[in-house]
Amino acid sequence: MVYTSTHTHSSLEKAVRVAGIGDAQLRAIDVDENYAMVADAFEEQVAVDRAAGLVPIMVTGTVGTTSSNAMDPLRAIGEIANREGIWFHVDAAMSGTAMVCPEFRHLIDGVELADSYCFNPHKWMFTNFDCSAFYVRDRAALINSLSVLPEYLRNEATESGAVIDYRDWHIPLGRRFRALKLWFVIRHYGVEGLRHHVREHVAWARSFADRVVMHPDFELSAPLPLNLVCFRHIAGDEMNQHILDSVNGSGEMYLTHTKLDGNIVLRMSIGGTNTTESAVTQAWNRIVAVVDRAAV
Repeated sequence: MVYTSTHTHSSLEKAVRVAGIGDAQLRAIDVDENYAMVADAFEEQVAVDRAAGLVPIMVTGTVGTTSSNAMDPLRAIGEIANREGIWFHVDAAMSGTAMVCPEFRHLIDGVELADSYCFNPHKWMFTNFDCSAFYVRDRAALINSLSVLPEYLRNEATESGAVIDYRDWHIPLGRRFRALKLWFVIRHYGVEGLRHHVREHVAWARSFADRVVMHPDFELSAPLPLNLVCFRHIAGDEMNQHILDSVNGSGEMYLTHTKLDGNIVLRMSIGGTNTTESAVTQAWNRIVAVVDRAAV
């Protein structure tokens, strides 16, 4: 059995299909009022499954869910997983970049309990798609699962351990060189440069959220731990869909949406390489202008 929250990224559902485990063996654990996994519910489900003769094998905790940037309680999940002998994967794809800043590292408290961890520099670390960083505590577990060695792939460098052969680290046989572009980004910005931009984006997101709160017709739909603002017009789904369609149809900016508690929610994600504070202000003004025109 594989466990995720109801807000875990859909790639986990695809992964259980690719692995041959199947959707029926995927358990979606309830979330709390902040859309984070309820660790007690995970533990209870593990007990139920074991009693039914099923074998729990993996759980995913998310650092910044795609829908609302919710932060799963990694330490609580990890302690349960370690105690139960369950592989603990941490998905920090969206928000992992923020960990370059010491003040945000409390969000990954418990990550040391993870068996594997990933984050995507192409999401917030100013790197072109695609670029994912993946860490695994015991690489032998991964390699032994994926290693296939026909005679025509044998070579002295691999077998002597002189090189790490990544063909055994993922599903494709070959892989292209993605690391260089990330190396250039890190060399260009440096640690302090990366921190500066992350802090700016978080500050601008909070400023945008303040505008939402101060406007009588808008409300926040989820907590704001980092750079994703989830908000909606209080008039309901029809108005929010109108805002989404109008803004995106203008070609001047682009919003995405999700559904939280069955309601359409607008998502303002601030993390582009060339995003400026004035652009964030203009985005809010355009949203308000759409609402004002609709009221005429």
